[in-house]
Amino acid sequence: MFASIPSPSRNIIEIGPLDIRIYGLMIALGVIVAVWFIGWRMQQRGMNPEIAISLAWVVVPAGLIGARLYHVITDWRSFSDEDRWGDVFKIWEGGLGIPGAIIAGVIAAAVLCKMRGWSLAQILDIAAPTLLAAQAIGRLGNWFNQELFGRPTDLPWGVEIDQVNRPVEYFTDTTFHPTFLYEALWMLALMGLLLWLDKLRKLPVGHLFALYVLGYASGRIWIEFLRVDPASELAGVRVNVWVMSALWLGAAAYMYIYKDKAAWRPAPSTEVAEGDGEASSAADSAASGEEADEAAMAESLVMSARDIAAAEGTDGESPVALTDVMVAVDTGIASDAVSEEGSSEESSEHQTEISVPTEVSPEVPPEERSSDRRP
Repeated sequence: MFASIPSPSRNIIEIGPLDIRIYGLMIALGVIVAVWFIGWRMQQRGMNPEIAISLAWVVVPAGLIGARLYHVITDWRSFSDEDRWGDVFKIWEGGLGIPGAIIAGVIAAAVLCKMRGWSLAQILDIAAPTLLAAQAIGRLGNWFNQELFGRPTDLPWGVEIDQVNRPVEYFTDTTFHPTFLYEALWMLALMGLLLWLDKLRKLPVGHLFALYVLGYASGRIWIEFLRVDPASELAGVRVNVWVMSALWLGAAAYMYIYKDKAAWRPAPSTEVAEGDGEASSAADSAASGEEADEAAMAESLVMSARDIAAAEGTDGESPVALTDVMVAVDTGIASDAVSEEGSSEESSEHQTEISVPTEVSPEVPPEERSSDRRP
């Protein structure tokens, strides 16, 4: 159907005096889609979608800074050898490392979640599929920049690269593996898998994000072996391969260590917000208060019964008296519960007064039992 995939001839959109880099535009579009997607997923889980905006204000800048730092650190020789350290801040020209964005973004999210009292594991699970969508969109920017392609190929989906953008050793080749496209398709497939697994609601909390890291690292490792763009190496292997392997092992270790964590099944009204902890504490306090009131009422009823028994001349500790007191206490508590649920007339019929049984009479001293005693 086609012999190759052509590359765009321009990577800039001119609007009057303003030049807009399509690479930067794709990054911005990916961020917008991710923030909207996170808000939608939060709403589906009964959470406040505005949390997505709060996260974006912190995580997006941190992710961009981390991505650029990662690229500069792992490719510092290109900046040093060509003496172009002034280009370090030109992120619109390309050069953002996704591993750095992941690491910096997670750290920023952890700090914000700690401050707000949100669950970091839940937030990361919600964000995992949305990050894949943003990364897939961002990879389109590499196509416009004619970068991050692989070895030469004659396959019909090989991408055409202009001579100016080819490595010297491949100067005479015309079509290359579109590794940026491979990565985008891999991430979209992984996003579909994560959404399906998330719908089952069987994964322990935090494992969806761990699967995101596992899946992304797995795809990125084999894609790295296809790429021919200049990159720093360690022991003859691209640094990105080492980093991705470390992330893969970290995610696998997390899933093994926390394999017994319960799946998250929130109620429809659940919100991860600042007031959640306070509302839960208030509910617990109210329940504890009701139990304390019942206990205090029971104790008061027992004391009252003993006072009455003492006034009648008993010690209040006889088995018969205590049995009647406990019955009276239970009846009194039950009547209070009925009065809260039913009408006042119905509850009044169930209330029972505490009385000391008349069968128990105070003992008469022996000296007063004389039968010939006269008044």
